[in-house]
Amino acid sequence: MDRRDFIKTLGIAGGAMLIGGPGSVPVLNGAGFSRDETSSDPLLAGVCDIHIHCLPDTRARCIDELALAKQAKQTGYRALMYKSNDWSCHDRAYLIRQMLPDFEVFGSLCMNRVHGDKVNVYAAEQAVKTSGSLCRCIWMPTLSAVWQHQCNRLPGPGIPVLDSQGKVLPEVIRVMEICAGADIIFATGHSSPRESLILARKAKEIGVKKFVVTHVNSLIWKMTRSQIRQAVDLGAFVEYCYLPRLWGPGTGNPQFERQTQEEFLNYVRTVPERSFISTDLGQQGNPNPVDGMRACVRELHDAGISQKNINWMLRENPAYLIGLKPKGRRNER
Repeated sequence: MDRRDFIKTLGIAGGAMLIGGPGSVPVLNGAGFSRDETSSDPLLAGVCDIHIHCLPDTRARCIDELALAKQAKQTGYRALMYKSNDWSCHDRAYLIRQMLPDFEVFGSLCMNRVHGDKVNVYAAEQAVKTSGSLCRCIWMPTLSAVWQHQCNRLPGPGIPVLDSQGKVLPEVIRVMEICAGADIIFATGHSSPRESLILARKAKEIGVKKFVVTHVNSLIWKMTRSQIRQAVDLGAFVEYCYLPRLWGPGTGNPQFERQTQEEFLNYVRTVPERSFISTDLGQQGNPNPVDGMRACVRELHDAGISQKNINWMLRENPAYLIGLKPKGRRNER
């Protein structure tokens, strides 16, 4: 059986996505969940999506956290981790688990303006103490980042991670120490590629085991392959997001140019053993995150990405980062 027949056997041909010739763009059926919500999908079995935006939030989203968790569980996912640019979501993960006790749901915390004008050490300390220990990532500033403010000409200076000499600020170092002690992810947020490499070097020095450089294939955060390898050499994991393959005119992010399949695949082929793919979906007007993930997996299969590398990027690496035990073979680090 060839790869295309194998994929058809898994039951993914049809409603979720239409593929034309090589290099064509996935076309998804809007923001709604396109499959029978009671059906499992072997293609998505064991998947962990650890960068998703849902309601409740301060921005428009296409689905709420509980509804998506139910869909992901029914479809066969292993885990989700939510992200809000403003509010904590690890506390809500605790409540969602009361509704879905046999499904892995986690939250995270972003160091944005709502927590003050600088990286807030106290907020990080309290996040890791919250009931259930479900905060599995602390992101450096995202929409409030200095780099974001500079590139988008936003008012105010943004929240810094480095001082004027390019050294990591004491409060950022302290958050790294908190993440290292709790064995959770320290993520670069919307820091620049240069800032991210400086943070990676300091994280290695501190002993952070789960340092992540965020969406290195997206917009103003794009890294070169050389920079990605530098980050990995410093002990980082790198995140690729599928969202850039889906946005563009007629979507929830019409202002951005859609990433080509060739560019996306060049990224994911770089260091799959230290990479993972998230959807970064949930925006109103964009596909349901489950549909987006299905589109991603099918595209990887169709492009000839090995099952081993797909497992690294969608199952093993994200599971390790959020603290889940490996399934099957031992996941060495």
